[in-house]
Amino acid sequence: MLETLTRGFEAARERLRGVRELTDENIEQALRDVRASLLEADVDLLVVRGFLDRVRARAVGEKVETRVRDAAGREVRVTPGQHFVAICEQELVALMGPVDPSLARKDGVTSILLLGLQGVGKTTVAGKLARYLQKDGKRPLLVAADVYRPAAILQLQQLGAQLGVPVHVGAEGEAPPAICAAAAVRAKREGFDAVVYDTAGRLAIDEELMEELAQIDAAVQPANRILVCDALMGRDAVQVAKAFAERLDLDGLVLTKLDGDARGGAALAVKAVTGVPIKFLGQGETLDRLEEFRPEGLASRILGMGDVVGLVKDFEQVVDQKQAEEAAERMLKGRFTLEDLLQQLKAIQRMGPLREILGRLPMMGGLAEQVDEREMVKVEAMIRSMTPDERIDPEMIGKSRAARIARGSGRRSKEVMELVQRFRQMRDMMGALTGGGAGGLLSRIPGLGRLAGAGLPPGIDPSALLRGAGGAPGARPTPPASRASESKRRAADKKKRKQARKDRKKGRRR
Repeated sequence: MLETLTRGFEAARERLRGVRELTDENIEQALRDVRASLLEADVDLLVVRGFLDRVRARAVGEKVETRVRDAAGREVRVTPGQHFVAICEQELVALMGPVDPSLARKDGVTSILLLGLQGVGKTTVAGKLARYLQKDGKRPLLVAADVYRPAAILQLQQLGAQLGVPVHVGAEGEAPPAICAAAAVRAKREGFDAVVYDTAGRLAIDEELMEELAQIDAAVQPANRILVCDALMGRDAVQVAKAFAERLDLDGLVLTKLDGDARGGAALAVKAVTGVPIKFLGQGETLDRLEEFRPEGLASRILGMGDVVGLVKDFEQVVDQKQAEEAAERMLKGRFTLEDLLQQLKAIQRMGPLREILGRLPMMGGLAEQVDEREMVKVEAMIRSMTPDERIDPEMIGKSRAARIARGSGRRSKEVMELVQRFRQMRDMMGALTGGGAGGLLSRIPGLGRLAGAGLPPGIDPSALLRGAGGAPGARPTPPASRASESKRRAADKKKRKQARKDRKKGRRR
């Protein structure tokens, strides 16, 4: 996603690595990389020129503070290259924002008129908006006003059935403006507090389409007029948005298929050209994949720094907080089970494709492209083929059990044993980090000692802390525990697990 834009900004950042000051010459060289990526990403030329002029003026004219204080009050060193990146981020946010994702209400009803060309995904967006409104505690009504496209009404009815949302369908031969007017009356009569009108599109803008949309707008007077645009159209999407904005008073846009767009020109230019803000991003086919647009999040991703804030928001929607806290505590104490791992895998899958999730983590964009989504499916299949006791205590899995699990999951015995071995190593590592509560390796890492006893925020993978600490430039690796003490700990853990199995068997016999 947005690889073309990211490549140019990363090249500019690399070019400024190690420079002691920002000069006209090195700024111009960096901006050359940015300009090339913006034009390749199909961003409008006037938008590109304006953006580069603003960045150039700020980068040359501002005094660079090499020592600043962070949010915690600590003094940190800032390089001129980082200062340049910060300017780019601020200007990208200004280019795409400000944005208010809230939807307006009129007479107590959140009414949304969806507009756009044929094939941009309006009907799917209608379903996603209905789901979004449901989450907000509203009772929506979907309106099938596209009477021209084959199966458009049936598609909306199927989406409504998935959501448990009624769909208003007009009589045979009834015109779209009359259908929408009747739906507005029904919504008021039956107590719906949200209405989404799914209108017809065309392969290209024509006068007949615009006249019909104007009649619908006059008939229902919606609180929100939302244009749906396909990000893959690039500059054409911006021109379409401009044409619609000239005829109708648009309140916002939904940009679809951004997850499949390597360029990102539409996301950058549409607000600057039309003045209409992007309100939502529609990514993927599932009805939960509609996210409120955050300019700062997209700017951060374009610069290769991920979008941790957006990722945490999505994580909070799919994870049970209490369950996540308990799993984190068990992980810190070396008691994490394959059942816990399965729950985490299911939560990650609900958030979307793994590539997209990794792409929203800082400096992980390159790795995201190498991820094989099928590996997660394989792991889940193997875990689901295990008995509850095997998930809790994988130590009991030997060759015969591995063969049974492999047959049930369609994998090989070797893969099952490799999964058990990797899981055991991860659990042992977490046990070594905390030493069962305090005094482990975690307490020796500066700034992390308090986490050994206090636990971690819900849903955070503690092993990431070790990777981050060990991978930081100039960081010294933490010395491993002695082999003798590690062997003792493993023997004690094995004894505890055996006793736990005996106790469970006794309980079943009773």
